[in-house]
Amino acid sequence: MADLAPVLVAVILFVVLSPGILFQLPGSNRPIDFNNMKTSGLSILVHTIIFTAVITILLIAIGFHIYVG
Repeated sequence: MADLAPVLVAVILFVVLSPGILFQLPGSNRPIDFNNMKTSGLSILVHTIIFTAVITILLIAIGFHIYVG
């Protein structure tokens, strides 16, 4: 049985948390900008910390699994 949860969760979170696609935290002019398609070094750092925290909570603390096969 293959556990696909780490792969699927990581891909979905990567797309959702990419800076500038849905939101950018911190934004260029405001604390949060929506759909501006721009990024900065600080926003990459903030989104990386959020990504790591959410994936750790889902995969390790909650124990989210998707078994195939």
